[in-house]
Amino acid sequence: MRRRTLLTMGGCLTARRIDEGTSCMYLAGKKIVIIGGSSGIGFAVARQAVAAGAHVVVASSNQDRVDAATKRLGEPAEGRRLDVADGDAIAAFFEQTGEFDHLVYTAGESLLIKPLADTTPREARTVFERRFWGAFLSAKYAAPRLRDGGSITFSSGVLATRPLSGTALTAGITGGIEALSRALAVELAPLRVNVIQPGVIRTELWDGSVPDPEAFLRDAGSELLTRRVGTAEEAAAAYLFVVANAYVTGTTLAVDGGAALV
Repeated sequence: MRRRTLLTMGGCLTARRIDEGTSCMYLAGKKIVIIGGSSGIGFAVARQAVAAGAHVVVASSNQDRVDAATKRLGEPAEGRRLDVADGDAIAAFFEQTGEFDHLVYTAGESLLIKPLADTTPREARTVFERRFWGAFLSAKYAAPRLRDGGSITFSSGVLATRPLSGTALTAGITGGIEALSRALAVELAPLRVNVIQPGVIRTELWDGSVPDPEAFLRDAGSELLTRRVGTAEEAAAAYLFVVANAYVTGTTLAVDGGAALV
């Protein structure tokens, strides 16, 4: 009888046929670029990918955070500064990166929670530039450099399906990212394109988004089916699942503690 062993590598579940020496959902030796990988969910993705044996390139707009992240990750991680609001910088970044296997896009500033009437055009454009336009251009310049079997994984958010008052801009952008992903999955096939839709995850993102982050996270968690908010590590495991599973594309995977049901 053929024996199979399940291995957990940094949150990535790998099924390996011991007698054949083959594996699926395999990340070891792969080169993964994580834009937004210096903090929060992106850093958790990088940490788990390194634990799975991947070579990781983390990119962020803040050089100090990039340096700190690569130091924490250790070998074989590398880091580079990238302003995702600068289209020319994105093009140059991928030209310098060369060929690689997977792109994960988690970049984004603090969420803009503000009534439509009070949101200025400049504020709206700034958020759009980083969260949608940066993702679009990253896909554009990354796609020609992705190796066979490669993938792109975007980030949206639960507001795409469960918007709250004051979140029209963020809900619109995250919903747009999900539509973009489906369209690119068709256009770029067999390259795979997916989206992770996090719910409320405990990261530093909330520090600049709400007045009292701890109270917000506590209250938000009490309303979920899980009775708590998620962790960056739990969200990261979902990213690595779609990165590693060669049969998943055009999918939006929610990691939201049951937010869609309450």
